[in-house]
Amino acid sequence: MKVTTADIRNASVLIVDDQEANIALLEQLLREDGYTQIASTRNPQEVCALHRKNHYDLILLDLQMPVMDGFQVMEALKTNVNDDYLPVLVLTAQPGHKLRALQAGAKDFISKPFDLIEVRARIHNMLEVRLLYRQIENYNKLLEQTVLERTAELRESEARFRSLTELASDWYWEQDEAGNYTKISGPALEMMGVQVDPLVGAPVTPESLGWNEVERAKLREIIAARKPFVDFVFHRVNADGRTQQFRVSGQPMFSETCRFIGYRGIGLEIVENA
Repeated sequence: MKVTTADIRNASVLIVDDQEANIALLEQLLREDGYTQIASTRNPQEVCALHRKNHYDLILLDLQMPVMDGFQVMEALKTNVNDDYLPVLVLTAQPGHKLRALQAGAKDFISKPFDLIEVRARIHNMLEVRLLYRQIENYNKLLEQTVLERTAELRESEARFRSLTELASDWYWEQDEAGNYTKISGPALEMMGVQVDPLVGAPVTPESLGWNEVERAKLREIIAARKPFVDFVFHRVNADGRTQQFRVSGQPMFSETCRFIGYRGIGLEIVENA
C-alpha cells in the first residue's frame, strides 16, 4: 500500500477556529501547497454534522473556542460519528493542553503562534498516516467480503457435492478420527458394522446381522492405516437366506495442518439383474 503526493493533495481538510485570521492563514498555506479540498467553520457546533456528511481526512481543530471548546468537539466526534480513527490535529497556544488533547483522542498538535514549516510537515505526515489507515480499513472490508463470498461458494459447492453423491449412491457417510459417525444418509451405520441397540432380545452382534466378519475386519485394517478404498464389497445373509451385496468407497480427511480428522464415503447396494 502506498500514498502518493496526489492522494495527499486531494485529501479533504476541515479547519475549525473561531478566529477568522487563523482560518485565512491556514487556508492560504494549504492552497499554496496544492491542497484542493479545503473547508472551514468558525462554529464548533457544526463540526459533527459536517464530518458525518463529508468524512474529512483531517480536521484542524482549535482548542480554545467559545460555547464549545475543542475537547468537547472531540468527545462529540467520538460518540456521534462512526469512525474508529479520529482524524484531529489540534491547534493550541497552551503547552499544558497538548498532553490532554492527545489523551482525548487527537493524533497530533500544532503550536500557536504557527511555525509554517512545522504546520506543513505535521499536516502532510498526518494525512499520509490517515490515508494509509483508510486504505488498510478498505482492504480489510474487501478481504472480509471476499471471505464471505468464498465461504458461500464453498457451502454451495458442498451442497451440490452432497446432492450428487446421494443421487449416485444409496448412502453417504462421514466419521471423525475416533470412528464415530458425524454425518450419514441412509442405513450407513448398519452397513459399516456399527452396533446399535436392538429392539428386543440380546445385544446385536455382526454374526446376528449376517455380515461377513472377515470382510469387515479387512476394511477396519484399511481404515486404521488411513488408506482410501474404492468399491470395497460387503456381503450379508438375511434371515430369509437371501444374500445382499454392498459396495462402499471412502477416503481419509485431513486438516490444513495434515492432522487426520476422519473419513467420508459413499455406499451402494449391488442388485443383480434377474
